[in-house]
Amino acid sequence: MEKKLKLYGFNNLTKTLSFNIYDVCYAKGAREQKEYIDYIDEQYNSERLTGILCDVTDIIGANVLNISKQDYDPQGASVTLLISEKATDSMEIDKSCNRGMVDGKPLHKQRGVSSETVVAHLDKSHVTVHTYPEYHPNNSISTFRVDIDVSTCGEISPLNALDYLIGSFDSDIITIDYRVRGFTRDVGGRKLYLDHDITSIQDFINDYTLTKYDATDINVYQANIFHTRLMVREMDLKNYLFNTDIYDIPPKERLRITESLRREMIEIYSGMNIYG
Repeated sequence: MEKKLKLYGFNNLTKTLSFNIYDVCYAKGAREQKEYIDYIDEQYNSERLTGILCDVTDIIGANVLNISKQDYDPQGASVTLLISEKATDSMEIDKSCNRGMVDGKPLHKQRGVSSETVVAHLDKSHVTVHTYPEYHPNNSISTFRVDIDVSTCGEISPLNALDYLIGSFDSDIITIDYRVRGFTRDVGGRKLYLDHDITSIQDFINDYTLTKYDATDINVYQANIFHTRLMVREMDLKNYLFNTDIYDIPPKERLRITESLRREMIEIYSGMNIYG
């Protein structure tokens, strides 16, 4: 069992995880592109995103204080949760907080509200998600980006939710940032700027997931900043075609589409325009 640090007072380290995924798809024409955006909006509406964030809150051992969510026109959604490290007595909670419930039902199961962004408020902590469907009419490639931020204060760590987050989305490219800010003190008064061991974000991703991705690390250990990028290794073209049967596409065209998709992934993974 890991030996716990003996601290003087409250652990006030702030740990922030930024998790970004990109899904890449081939949608041949304007109609297919519009249908792809509609499909993404339906699959990742604010209701489902709220459920994902509530699961994340459970996994890291926090408690929901408040949830707000919104679906956007023409597309996108947001959710925000305010969370607490420990359970909070109802008498101590501001009456404006819904604790994730409306009329006795979990907010993420309430129908009739569309939203692209969700934010959950935790006690001194929060979880947010935003979605960004996107396409360009000139290259038939559509992308879907999800940004999730988990910020915690105290002993709980957002890194514990990484495997769940990766498994919750069809992720071709993943970028992850983790940083720790502030300091806490041990019983002798010595400042502690990090309260757990970490050499790489990859340490917190299971081995099976890592076999499916190429990974790159950029870490600044002196500043407690950790960055990892992942790009899927194997591509099965039929999984990237939206409303198109692979057998309706000639072999040479399949190769062209596959190359186009891989180039898009490489540019997103690299964070730069490589192919013009």
